[in-house]
Amino acid sequence: MSDDIRGTSRIPLVLDLDTGIDDALALAYALGSPEVELVGVVSSYGNVTMETAARNTCALLELLGRPDIPVYLGLDRPTASAGPFSPPPGVVRIHGENGLGGAVLPCGCRTTRQNGVDFIANAGVMRHRELCYVPTGPLTNLAAALRRSPGLASRLPRVTFMGGALTVPGNVTPCAEANVRNDPEAADAVLRSGLRTCMVGLDVTHQAILTREETAAWRELGAAGRLFAQMADYYIGIYEKNNPCLGGCALHDPLAVAAAIDPTLVRCLPANLCVDLAGPTRGRTVCDPARLRDAEKCCDVALGVDVPRFLGEFRTRVRRALGGR
Repeated sequence: MSDDIRGTSRIPLVLDLDTGIDDALALAYALGSPEVELVGVVSSYGNVTMETAARNTCALLELLGRPDIPVYLGLDRPTASAGPFSPPPGVVRIHGENGLGGAVLPCGCRTTRQNGVDFIANAGVMRHRELCYVPTGPLTNLAAALRRSPGLASRLPRVTFMGGALTVPGNVTPCAEANVRNDPEAADAVLRSGLRTCMVGLDVTHQAILTREETAAWRELGAAGRLFAQMADYYIGIYEKNNPCLGGCALHDPLAVAAAIDPTLVRCLPANLCVDLAGPTRGRTVCDPARLRDAEKCCDVALGVDVPRFLGEFRTRVRRALGGR
């Protein structure tokens, strides 16, 4: 991996995906971004099981013409769980039985033998100032890497993660967002670790909407475009039933990748966060009372987004990844 990272002038990017539909869109956004080099994808759980996420990622990379990008197996369960994670029925309904709205993709590349947690820890050891790490599912793999490599927080320049909600309600409970709620202990450990992070949560992701007008254009871009349109239209259909006022589906994970590549897309509040671990507010992201007066703030919480500019970038980059010009 070291030669791959050091041998390119583009920013090395590592994604950590629980590959459902919006993760697929985030992957396409990354592959359509000329200023970054996707050097690896770690699999997580959430929208699907970890194993299904790995298969989906491999199939998507094959579909998008990048089977050379390695896919690593992450952890298959939350930090405090004794058994593997299985998505609840509500999540299965949102993303479909296979996590991709039932779209049938080609068989993908094989996952590597290297453990995903080791890969994250080693990526930090590279001391590459520009390395981007973007988890769009639970923070389980990152928390485990921090435990395995205690100095990682000082060596990994910055993590942009999709998750949390500071000024708006959660989406799985009134207090908690899904990714954080799936492993509150991991999120709390990461947010208290001293690692520089940017939280791209529900405060901003519900402001950026994908419509059927855009997905219709993808159908003119060949096999990849048709399959991505099928996935996205399934996802939009769920939103039309659950949140008809939005007029489409939220671009949760693509916005996190976009903000990692171009932080000027979002307006942030510097804060020191922690996560409630007990009671009815379990999974809530809040400002840490013990660090409110600390001059150093470790997390930039995205509270505003330049929606027109982001949607323009999304349109251009995803179409490029799908085979458009």
